[in-house]
Amino acid sequence: MKLSIWSGYYYDLSPEDSVKRFKKHGIFCSELCTEHGQNLLDRDADHLKTAREFKAFLDAENFCMTQGHLCLSVRICTEGALEKLYRWIDLYEAIGVKNMVLHCDRLSKTTLTKQEKLDKNVETLKILAEYVKNKDITICLENLRPHTYKDDEIADQNADDLLYVIERVGSERFGICLDTGHLNLTGKDQRGFILSAAGKLKALHIADNEGERDQHLMPFSRGNIDFGKIVEALREVGYTGLFNLEIPGE
Repeated sequence: MKLSIWSGYYYDLSPEDSVKRFKKHGIFCSELCTEHGQNLLDRDADHLKTAREFKAFLDAENFCMTQGHLCLSVRICTEGALEKLYRWIDLYEAIGVKNMVLHCDRLSKTTLTKQEKLDKNVETLKILAEYVKNKDITICLENLRPHTYKDDEIADQNADDLLYVIERVGSERFGICLDTGHLNLTGKDQRGFILSAAGKLKALHIADNEGERDQHLMPFSRGNIDFGKIVEALREVGYTGLFNLEIPGE
């Protein structure tokens, strides 16, 4: 595993300046955050030209950005959402991002049961699977957390939920992103999640919290997640992606 910090740690800098700042402090890998992805998309109508220029910059800086978070605000089951995602995916692919993190749709303003929400996401992701089937990328579905304690019917709290979706989408282009902070607010069994996800685990959002709210703290610090066991489990399943810190709480 290579140590990485999500680029939004320097959200107030340009993508290029964030890379330079990371390198100054000895960090040579980063997950491209949504804010920086949007920055790149907004530069030019020809977003692939922008992507090629940014990739050339990364290559010249010898900087790794093989993981990226697709648009956070998109609700994939809404009209027009996939068309928006296609542009993001094409941008990231041209930059060299291999593992693209995506949220399932919470469908929180509906009366659907959790099972119905899972199945609705499957229907949408099957369409996305057709778009990415010939691309050398993985769409990494992230485990989420309830926004409120009453919101207990989200579609993707744990590895079993995500594996259910992936198995029914039926595409090798889909994997899993473990968010340790989210999991600490729901199922809590980090080792079990990692062992269940196994070879489908392609991305990480590493963050600590005290079990009450999503504090996004540095691991091995003042939260209560046992990161020693997490690292052991990652080694056990042979995870080779980025050990990526998502720590805006710092």
